[in-house]
Amino acid sequence: MPIFELHDEIIFPPVHLAEKNGILAVGGDLSPERLTAAYSQGIFPWYSEGEPIIWWSPDPRFVLFPPELQVSRTMRQVLRRKIFEITLDEDFNGVIQGCQEPRKHERGTWITVEMLDAYLRLHEIGIAHSVEAWRDGELAGGLYGVSLGKCFFGESMFTRMSNASKAAFITLAGKLDAMGFLIIDCQVYTDHLASLGGRFISREEYLDILNEGLSSRTIQGSWKGR
Repeated sequence: MPIFELHDEIIFPPVHLAEKNGILAVGGDLSPERLTAAYSQGIFPWYSEGEPIIWWSPDPRFVLFPPELQVSRTMRQVLRRKIFEITLDEDFNGVIQGCQEPRKHERGTWITVEMLDAYLRLHEIGIAHSVEAWRDGELAGGLYGVSLGKCFFGESMFTRMSNASKAAFITLAGKLDAMGFLIIDCQVYTDHLASLGGRFISREEYLDILNEGLSSRTIQGSWKGR
């Protein structure tokens, strides 16, 4: 099956036409309008420097339902002792730059300059959010993602200190649950997220939940203080 090439129009092919590996289309741009349209249809960008923009809609989809969050005894102790101060939308730029740093045993990063600029624009219009974990006034870890309706689309997380990103994610999941969010889209599997309760669901089930979540108003603007 040929991979679809995107051009100027903000139109994506139906997601059931994605390749077995989840690739749906290539090309286009990372404008706020195209990114919003993509997330609303169960599609996200993921590519490396030097590649065209690649758009994905995997089946199955790795997600976490906020009420199913699993917190280990160790993490309950970390949170109870308040080792980290957790904030929302306090330093989006610092978080995305932290996520951009190459991981151990990896070369480069998939968060290109183009990608960084695109999500900074989404943050400026109030639909991309960050969660920060601070220790002694220093940014120890965090994550960022996109919020539409009652759905949160996680993009990336990083840690500079053990358990920092977990503390940020657990705090976010609890707040999203309290706000009535239906799902956290983790996109692809990681052991880290599986340990917190992430699991696979079919694309069909994901799209049903996505459509239900998008029927609610988006909580736009800064999430500071939530």
